[in-house]
Amino acid sequence: MPTSPFANLLRLALLPSLLFIGLPLLAEPETEWDEWEDGELEQVVHDPLEGVNRAIYRFNDTLDTYVMKPVAKGYDWLLPDPVQGRISNFLDNFSYPLVIVNDLAQGKIEQAGADFGRLFINSTVGILGFFDPATGLGLTEHKEDFGQTAAVWGLGEGPYLVLPFLGPRTLRGTATLPLNVAVDPLYNINEPGVRDKMIALDIVDTRARLLDAGEMVDESALDPYAFVRSAYLQNRRKAVSE
Repeated sequence: MPTSPFANLLRLALLPSLLFIGLPLLAEPETEWDEWEDGELEQVVHDPLEGVNRAIYRFNDTLDTYVMKPVAKGYDWLLPDPVQGRISNFLDNFSYPLVIVNDLAQGKIEQAGADFGRLFINSTVGILGFFDPATGLGLTEHKEDFGQTAAVWGLGEGPYLVLPFLGPRTLRGTATLPLNVAVDPLYNINEPGVRDKMIALDIVDTRARLLDAGEMVDESALDPYAFVRSAYLQNRRKAVSE
């Protein structure tokens, strides 16, 4: 199978991080929360490479400011919200086998059955996933990946990382990212030209969905790096706990 330029970029982004940190750190225990004096919960952040992470965050932010955000805004301006919604539905549905595989790997048999039903209904009645009749039938969408599966199997999240081009991750998420790519149908389309265009569309569509969140970070966060780090870790830990 021809090698996709996106796949080469992914390998180049992942390899330095894995070699620099070392996979044994994945075995660290996950102590995630401490209590504040007022009874609230304070997130414990394991960020030993904060200086490096901040430098990569600035690089990514510059790339986003001058490339990704303008492209996403153009996409958002060009396509009406209903059209964007159909495209998002199609892309989510296309990659949904990844969710089902991880349902099974985590022992969520009932959820796997419901998710298979969702995939079948949306792929047929929903015309390849452009429409979402499954939600109306009570088959709600789930998000599962190999990072969550590794956590269920007892693998610690390891330190927080910011990867070039790929953004925030934990070491556990970084190590399992190639598995997500290997299983996700989007990255395994046989025709390289179609595959790369689909991946590019997915990247732009995802960035367009985050335009409002990005504006909120820019306007309200005194330290955008710390804000993004906290939000990312909270979302990932919440996903693991569900």
